[in-house]
Amino acid sequence: MKKEKFKFIKTKRFKVIFIVILILIAATAWYEIPVTEYVTISSGGKVTNPVRFALVTDLHSELYGADQADLIDRIDRENVDAILLSGDIVDDRFKDTTARIFINKIAAKYPCYYVSGNHEFWSGRIGVIKDFMTAAGVTVLEGAASQLEIGGTTVDICGVDDPTYMTSEEFLAQLDTALAESDEDHFRILLSHRPEKVDIYENYDFDLVLCGHAHGGQWKIPFTQIGVHAPNQGLFPRFVDGVYELSNGSKMVVSRGLARLRQPYPRFFNHPEVVIIDITE
Repeated sequence: MKKEKFKFIKTKRFKVIFIVILILIAATAWYEIPVTEYVTISSGGKVTNPVRFALVTDLHSELYGADQADLIDRIDRENVDAILLSGDIVDDRFKDTTARIFINKIAAKYPCYYVSGNHEFWSGRIGVIKDFMTAAGVTVLEGAASQLEIGGTTVDICGVDDPTYMTSEEFLAQLDTALAESDEDHFRILLSHRPEKVDIYENYDFDLVLCGHAHGGQWKIPFTQIGVHAPNQGLFPRFVDGVYELSNGSKMVVSRGLARLRQPYPRFFNHPEVVIIDITE
């Protein structure tokens, strides 16, 4: 009788463990499926006609469908005016092939603007990456501003390199130059990989700051915007996902990015994303 009872308990435990494993596998697969998120930002009258951007960040050389078809179709459905690439499109451990396919295809369709991320510097190929971007028709911003005219509206896209190997003075110099090249009468967007530099961004008159890097905190506390860990922010980071109001009245949008395989552990409650940003009057 005792043997039968022990056998029953052992079988029950095995079933419970098996079910838990299945749930974890299913959850991992589910939270690696990308989604599209939408953000609307008022320009305070600087934009007379609405402008729509796709924010793509932290691709880390991932592949989304054959020849990146799934990712490109996701963007194409949104009728965007331009694509903003906020760093780590290329990874330091994987080949550039999939990232290059993505860039070549989108640059043939849309105005594209790019700033570097830390992994692109870590790769030791940052010069090659920037040269490829430029050759593909992407505007590479490294302490500079570029004017984008859409339907009679002009938006200034400014950008700075990731500060991985920069001094604080060099990073500030890029921000100073980017701001100086822009027009205060235009809606001014700053592309920068790092959201944790918010204390610096608050000293500049950019209307909107766009970042990635934090990967949404990797694991999210369910039904909240709270992430568990982010690079350069540590545990329970403050800036990981969504829209943040800065002390100078600017707004900062942080994308969860598109990285999946690059991470040492899977995402939970944290889908990869493309962010669609509408700038309205």
